[in-house]
Amino acid sequence: MLRPEPDQRGRLVEIRDNLLARIIEAEREGWLEVGEVSLVGAQDKLAQLDAQQVRRSTVVEPGIPTVHDIAGRDGTPLLRPE
Repeated sequence: MLRPEPDQRGRLVEIRDNLLARIIEAEREGWLEVGEVSLVGAQDKLAQLDAQQVRRSTVVEPGIPTVHDIAGRDGTPLLRPE
């Protein structure tokens, strides 16, 4: 799967908008439905870019285990030596 470059988002929006205009024109003129596969592809790439931006802006706190996580609440070890 090819991943779109974030700096190409504007171009993808332009492609999507152009495809939408062509589909509207084709429906108005009674032509066969054209461009819908390309439109879905362009919308998918835009969704990928948006999701990528959300992932990059989301902070994930991995956390550090506490003594209770490691030993258990009653003090007995969760892992027993073999």
